[in-house]
Amino acid sequence: MDKKLAPLLDPRGHQERPTVPLAPRGGIENLRRGKILFYDNTKLGFCNYGEVFVRIRERLRGLGISNFVDYRETVRGKDTRELEAYAAMLAREKPAAAVVALGDMGTSPATCIVTIALEKLGIPSVYITAPPGGDLVEGVAAYRAGNLCLCKIDIYQASTREEVRAQVDLKWDFIMESLAGTPEQVREAARIDFKMDLAPPAADGLLPVTAGIEPSEERVYEPGCYMEEIMEYLDREHLGDGLPVIPPTAARLERMFSCCPFAPETPLWHEVGPAGKDVTVRDVAIAAVMAGCRPEAMPVLVAAFRAMADPRYNLLQSVTTSHPGGNLVLVSGPIAQEIGISGRQGCLGPGYPANATIGRAVNLVILNVCRAVPGVCDLDCLASQAEFTYCFAEEPSLAQWPMINEERCDARTTTVYVLKAEPQHDIIDFLSLNGHDLLDTLIDCCTTLGTNNAYIPGPLVLVLTPDHGMMLKNSGYTKDAIREQVHLRATHDVPMVRNRGLVPVRPPEFAHRHPMPVTRSPRDIEVVVAGGRGGHSGVILPWALHSEGIVLPVTLPDGTPAHSIDQFRK
Repeated sequence: MDKKLAPLLDPRGHQERPTVPLAPRGGIENLRRGKILFYDNTKLGFCNYGEVFVRIRERLRGLGISNFVDYRETVRGKDTRELEAYAAMLAREKPAAAVVALGDMGTSPATCIVTIALEKLGIPSVYITAPPGGDLVEGVAAYRAGNLCLCKIDIYQASTREEVRAQVDLKWDFIMESLAGTPEQVREAARIDFKMDLAPPAADGLLPVTAGIEPSEERVYEPGCYMEEIMEYLDREHLGDGLPVIPPTAARLERMFSCCPFAPETPLWHEVGPAGKDVTVRDVAIAAVMAGCRPEAMPVLVAAFRAMADPRYNLLQSVTTSHPGGNLVLVSGPIAQEIGISGRQGCLGPGYPANATIGRAVNLVILNVCRAVPGVCDLDCLASQAEFTYCFAEEPSLAQWPMINEERCDARTTTVYVLKAEPQHDIIDFLSLNGHDLLDTLIDCCTTLGTNNAYIPGPLVLVLTPDHGMMLKNSGYTKDAIREQVHLRATHDVPMVRNRGLVPVRPPEFAHRHPMPVTRSPRDIEVVVAGGRGGHSGVILPWALHSEGIVLPVTLPDGTPAHSIDQFRK
């Protein structure tokens, strides 16, 4: 045969891949004459991590360097522009060099952006990292700067002071070469041996996989021909989620836009993930093709991506956090039923194509475009099934109270609620005979000492089965009454949440609360009815780290709320 297979579109999209010139180093005498900036992103404030800066200062004093200036502020909740502005504020100190720490967990990418900005502003910098953040920082630096002085030290939460100090001593020569070395030493210190995406996406936006396949008469008529070769290539290049995908061709992309009147290059996310790339409608559409979405899913996906782009969602940190949460997409309103998003029996499991593919498309964008690839450029310790797909709907026929779209907009408008959250936690109760007893069971499951909301109060979603919903309503409970009870009674005794779990992030007015609530107010709690008859409800607990649940309507390109999927068809 002389015909060729259609080329595949590169789901990574266009990437700039800049190489940032490093600031000139002035040698050790320059360090003696000037200030040394120490920036602590607050990760040195617990365990014995603070010894990193203590030991570096001691070693510098031994070299006659003693003019230090300190800054300590979290990078959490800041986007790229805010991080660069913070670096510019630090640069006003006019330091001779900067020591930045600590890149160990979720704040690693944001702190890397600060370090890159310092180098751009002419300040020689070294960024101290520790497992598991070191590998992620390499990826962020490779994509966004091409080179950066990253000092990996091997410490963790149980390291002793002596072990931390020994690690600093082990890397002392590297630290000094990073701050005051010759150009050759600095180039070597700043070299990044990244293990993924060694070649950036091609300028034509195509993957080379099909170019090397010669179609044969025997295989070309076989359904799914050459899928094995295509999947082997995609898996090798870390493109996809490990499951088979629909190969993204130009023809399939065009069909995906048959129900998407949004301009393909419209940005939905700005500079997200290790890649630091804007995510466009086109990027989302390619992911939708790969996930197996029908074109009718695109308006819901666009709304979901816009909701996650809200600064309150903390997208920059959420895509690489060590937390095993996925990105929940909960759809309420008539378009959900029109396009087949289910809230019926088994809706959070397999068997519902719209649920599975819409949720999968969200996470394929994070993997392919943002390049938050597990095991390479992501912090997930264990991860979870919620990072494959996480989407369901409210069912009007099951609702016992006004649904989310009715509470926030009106019955004709469809909304999406997005939340960075754990997989659902099962709540079993087949024996309670009234809503009052049932509510005791529900509330007890709304937190544990091992969940984020024990330390960071925030949103949660209570998903009631129809039987449980009826029991509560028959006992006189409204949505607001349930919210009030959960907020009042889902708490921990303060001694149980002190010095364990993670560093708490609570409203200032919670400083002297006892017991400690896991929500900030009743408004944090969403109550929905979904699923099949029986005694298994569920609660969806949040990541909550400067991250809110966001509700947005599904709209047309001009911002008008849509009332039917037909309004999007071309």
